[in-house]
Amino acid sequence: MKIIGTSHISSQSIQEITKYVEEEKPEIIAIELDVQRAAALLQEEKRKVSAADAFRIGLKGYLFAKIGQFVQQKLGKMVGVAPGADMKTAMELARKHKLKLAFIDQPIQITLKKFSKSLSWKERGRFVADIFKGIFFKKRQMKELGLNEFDLEKVPEEKLLLKMMQQMKSRYPNIYRVLVDDRNIYMTKQLVKLLRANPDKKILAVVGAGHKEGMQKLLLKVDVVR
Repeated sequence: MKIIGTSHISSQSIQEITKYVEEEKPEIIAIELDVQRAAALLQEEKRKVSAADAFRIGLKGYLFAKIGQFVQQKLGKMVGVAPGADMKTAMELARKHKLKLAFIDQPIQITLKKFSKSLSWKERGRFVADIFKGIFFKKRQMKELGLNEFDLEKVPEEKLLLKMMQQMKSRYPNIYRVLVDDRNIYMTKQLVKLLRANPDKKILAVVGAGHKEGMQKLLLKVDVVR
């Protein structure tokens, strides 16, 4: 099984996925999406989180989703790549080559509900402070987070990615657990099911670069990895 770690607004990721599928010809493609997000992405719907969603997923999850949408759209415009283009490319290639497609991510409503319940007051304060510093002290904040070395058009190098993830884990441990650790466990379980059900099939998993290392470590603990 091959895991490709991507950036959701990187043309490099699109090229890497396309090259692997065309050259290595996997029989199954697993992607970091749930069914609902996948359908919206294929239909090119930019589903906006509505105020009504706040009652289902919690106010904090609602606000986080709104901020996330805004940031991804802004960054996507900067590099000329629509957010989610990596996952959409994987889906289109699966359809083109008639490959089995598996959606392995946790449903977004569950993730956002967990986010709402887990966010601490300390993390809320840090989040507001980081936004303030990002607006008024942009260069210093970028340097502190290691983002001054970051090229939006490429997938971060392993060293830089590790630094960014450690920063997130240190400043926002509950957010990290909900958005990274819990989802790593969920997606790895889905991959294990795929591997056990398809022992002779070549599988490609396409996930965000921040999930790749954690999922690989979890997979090493089971006896289905080839």
